[in-house]
Amino acid sequence: MIAKIGRGSNLYGALAYNHVKVEQENGKILLTKRMIETPDGKYTVSQLAESFDPYLTANRNTEKHTLHISLNPDPKDEVTDEDFVQMAEDYMREMGYGEQPYVIFKHMDTSRTHIHIVSVCVDEEGKKISDRFERKRSMNICRELEQKYGLLPAIGNKDQQWEMIFHPVDYQAGDVKSQIASVIRYLPQYYRFRTLGEYNSLLSLFNISAEKVEGELYGKLQRGLLYFSLNTDGERAGHSFKASLFGKSSGLSALESYFMQCREALKNSESKVNIKAAIAGAMQSTHKEKDFKNKLTKQGINTVIRRNDTGLMYGITFIDHHSKTVWNRSSLGKEFSSNSFNERWTKNIRLEKEIPVDQKRRVAEANDVELFSLEKLQMRQLQIPDQSEEGLIDSFGGLFSFTSGEDQQELDFAHRMKKRKKRKR
Repeated sequence: MIAKIGRGSNLYGALAYNHVKVEQENGKILLTKRMIETPDGKYTVSQLAESFDPYLTANRNTEKHTLHISLNPDPKDEVTDEDFVQMAEDYMREMGYGEQPYVIFKHMDTSRTHIHIVSVCVDEEGKKISDRFERKRSMNICRELEQKYGLLPAIGNKDQQWEMIFHPVDYQAGDVKSQIASVIRYLPQYYRFRTLGEYNSLLSLFNISAEKVEGELYGKLQRGLLYFSLNTDGERAGHSFKASLFGKSSGLSALESYFMQCREALKNSESKVNIKAAIAGAMQSTHKEKDFKNKLTKQGINTVIRRNDTGLMYGITFIDHHSKTVWNRSSLGKEFSSNSFNERWTKNIRLEKEIPVDQKRRVAEANDVELFSLEKLQMRQLQIPDQSEEGLIDSFGGLFSFTSGEDQQELDFAHRMKKRKKRKR
């Protein structure tokens, strides 16, 4: 059995991810421990989150207070719900979280049936529960649980690839090349984008930029890409890296081929209708740029704005983390032109066109899901004022690791949820 431990700053996001599985009948809640019960045994995300409020209110200095653990037996293991509950309780007790509130979710949407445990790592007094030697202790406990419940042992490092982390680049942390590689080698596996501009908008969330270069070499035209790291102001930091350093999949030719595939795939995509509805709704209900961006961020949509030296906006791109698609405003319609946003935010000119009824319904349904609601204190990180709002990636608060045979949806979620722990020197 393999245990994965994720830590983050957004409890609500971790609960929401698992709750969606339950709503889609791809999962179920096996146990709520030391939590407020409901009369019918059914929970909304808000009801689950309420049980953790006293702990987060008492929290002193722990930034990443949310604990998101998955226990993954071998697919060949036949584990009953009762055994899953008992294993989870044993694991939490031995790890020092036995007296914490937590909820156990069972995921059944892949052949690798497994459980997720969501809790907090601060006690009732707001003190952080020690995570010293956490990984070693976790591995030892897994070996004990394998013996106790007759599970197949996890053998070899191939089944425990914990080290490849997906996170925004921090150029001051060093080894920038490896940091960039950990993003660009895998990003096309999860997001769809049709132009280099859309690709760059997505990269900006991870403090990366790509520049197309052309020139002659020995009389032949050469084309390629250079990658740069960005600082917090969106400016280039450090030297460039040739795409060839990261493999063919990160080069211009491979990406241009991918652009074409995405254009075909997104021609009649329902995600376009949904994001247009969300954008139009945000435009009609807000008057300032910051409020507009925050409105979309609540719905899992990043807004990346491009400005010239005088501060005038000349381009805007939207990144939908639900459908994992990137949309430049030119592909969405004239009503979303740069001028319309400038006039809306500077002159307070309202939209001439209202949202069609069917699109309004889509927005309302999205809000009902509660995935990105700001009504809970834990979601305050989503109110990001800066241009790229890269904090949306970090605010989902959890784990991202590449593991052989990993569930695609878990990777997508975890992609938005992991930020590398700061190295202690």
